[in-house]
Amino acid sequence: MAVALLPKLISNPLKNSRQSIMSHFSHQWFNSINQIDATQWHYFFGNDPFTQHAFLYALEQSQCVSAKTGWQPHHLAVYEDDKLVALAPGYLKAHSYGEYVFDWAWAEAYEKNGLDYYPKWLCCIPFSPIEGQRIRIMHSNPKLVYEYITEQLNTHCAKQAWSGWHVNFCDKAQASQLNDAGAMLRTGVQFQWFNNSFKDFDDFLKTFNARKRKAVKKERAKISQQNITIEWLQGEQITTTVMQLFCEFYQRTYLKRSGHLGYLNSDFFSLLHALMAEKLLIMLAKKDHKVIAATLSLIGDNTLYGRYWGASEEVDSLHFELCYYQGIEYAIKHNIHCFNAGAQGEHKIARGFQPITTYSAHHIIHPDFNHAIADYLKRERQHIDIYKQQCSTLLPFKNE
Repeated sequence: MAVALLPKLISNPLKNSRQSIMSHFSHQWFNSINQIDATQWHYFFGNDPFTQHAFLYALEQSQCVSAKTGWQPHHLAVYEDDKLVALAPGYLKAHSYGEYVFDWAWAEAYEKNGLDYYPKWLCCIPFSPIEGQRIRIMHSNPKLVYEYITEQLNTHCAKQAWSGWHVNFCDKAQASQLNDAGAMLRTGVQFQWFNNSFKDFDDFLKTFNARKRKAVKKERAKISQQNITIEWLQGEQITTTVMQLFCEFYQRTYLKRSGHLGYLNSDFFSLLHALMAEKLLIMLAKKDHKVIAATLSLIGDNTLYGRYWGASEEVDSLHFELCYYQGIEYAIKHNIHCFNAGAQGEHKIARGFQPITTYSAHHIIHPDFNHAIADYLKRERQHIDIYKQQCSTLLPFKNE
């Protein structure tokens, strides 16, 4: 009997060590970014314009994200003893609008089975399909922190009757770490432009085959033929009047396209201008000295993010010129490695934007739904890989 009981009496030192370390972790939820010190936040997230304290503050202060809009701020902080070791911007979602990682079918399946899919917890940058480290960890053993976070999220979701938790547009390394900690992996495709030390736009076009190069030149020529000029404004060059004009264009274009004024309001853009002017780039299209269209981009350390666009009138090829070609011109001139012009858009391929894989991580509390969705995502990833390969065959570059 003693021999039979012996294995049960011997403890696992690795397991006990892990439990001992994990017992030193704790966490706290914050319903406002202002409850977290801006200096600490910057220490974790650095200069990424979308995870800056000021950007998230502008979203909250303008009420673009709030319980009323279905984006209740619910940020997560993790501590080891009294030391802050992880931060994550988070939101309790009452719908799936403005996310760009689509789970409407999951919500519909819940509804058909008499279950509530909302609220759910979402770690992301609202209305911004921009890749980055959504959860920032400063710890000698990140794996343990990921395990702690996923365990606490699972427990909290069950207690609060949230359907699950999601981390959208995290980078590949973080997606893998979350996957190792038990989350489901989801992939998608975006189209981005990359700078191979081009001297100018013509140098970039030399990489195209003759037919595609001719098409781009013809498209760009339409702008000059219509007496349209483009002006770049950055930082202090952006006046309050210019920002207000851009906002009017943005809301007018959104209203025409979708019937509402857009996710972002004038207060958000005013705050962004006041708090982050040095990160902003506005491009104006002028016809006969009158501004007829504008784009607003954000400038990262080595990436230009083309985000918002608006126009007062329809002009042939102006969207392509202002939203794509001008961004490429700016990136080349300022030696910026990547131009991220936003989600989707297969029309970008012919203009030299290459398909790249995006990542997100998900966990659904209901075990049957979690299993079914995991199976779906496995099959979806196979289709995404095929789609990405097909897109690569359509690129305009010469065959070396």
